[in-house]
Amino acid sequence: MRIILRIGGSVVASPVNPGLIVRYVDVLRELRSQGHELIVVVGGGELARELIATAKEIGLGEPSQDRIAISASRIFAQLFLSKLGRFGCRVVPLTIEDAKKCLDSGAIVVMGGLKPGMTTDAVAALVARKVKADLLVKATNQDGIFNKDPKSHADAAKLDHLSFEDLSNLFSEDRHKAGIHQIIDPEAVKILKRYHVKVAVVNGFAPANVLLATKGGHVGTLID
Repeated sequence: MRIILRIGGSVVASPVNPGLIVRYVDVLRELRSQGHELIVVVGGGELARELIATAKEIGLGEPSQDRIAISASRIFAQLFLSKLGRFGCRVVPLTIEDAKKCLDSGAIVVMGGLKPGMTTDAVAALVARKVKADLLVKATNQDGIFNKDPKSHADAAKLDHLSFEDLSNLFSEDRHKAGIHQIIDPEAVKILKRYHVKVAVVNGFAPANVLLATKGGHVGTLID
């Protein structure tokens, strides 16, 4: 099975969690040993958002803010690759084509952002389309997708299953902006919906949830 794993910066990088990174590397090796093909897209978390804020304060526009956030995400991708050793690509791919070539070579791909105007969610969605992935797993800082923000509403209920149409109606943002913080960004939702990519949104603080999602287990929120 071809799997895209989108690890939120809110999970491994806000603050930086070395122990969790190591546990994810173990999960990636286990999935690879089971015969799965893997592309991991990791976000820049707090570091990226702090750098975006700094860029904004010194008068840089959104494209420059995005480029800085992309650099932060690639630093975390490099951490994963270095820990993966011989199981991973030699370098962090800078294009979707590079990611596909690395995947086709049998290595685990780990990448960050690609270009301004495109979040790491959108990167994961486009890569999933390019390689015809069977599943995209989004490891986030929530147990799944809720009918309202669980941080603000005590009566928020987790949704076990959603269509992409349902998902579009849940979110307040409908376009990309630098530093957007939404469980799946609006551009990614459009791509996933258009190409019918199945998605599982799980709590990323427990990497075992990723293993469960790849086996079709009842965890998080399934979107299709």
